[in-house]
Amino acid sequence: MLGGLGAPELIVIALIALLLFGAGRIADIGKGLGQGIKNFKQGLKEADSAAEDDDEVVEAKAKKGDKPKVEKTKKAEAAEEA
Repeated sequence: MLGGLGAPELIVIALIALLLFGAGRIADIGKGLGQGIKNFKQGLKEADSAAEDDDEVVEAKAKKGDKPKVEKTKKAEAAEEA
């Protein structure tokens, strides 16, 4: 799709964007994108560490012989009653 865009075309697009938005606005857009990417990566790291913590708790309970608690859905409860 972008195979037909070369350096001259990208320069023209950049110049048009500069004329439309101005240098200050483009800098703000870049800053916002950078912060968004940073926050996204930080969220991924936090999710990974939380998942690792959950795995460690499950493994510790498995070693002790405790069964992990599983919540039953309403459908599962209805199936048991029937």
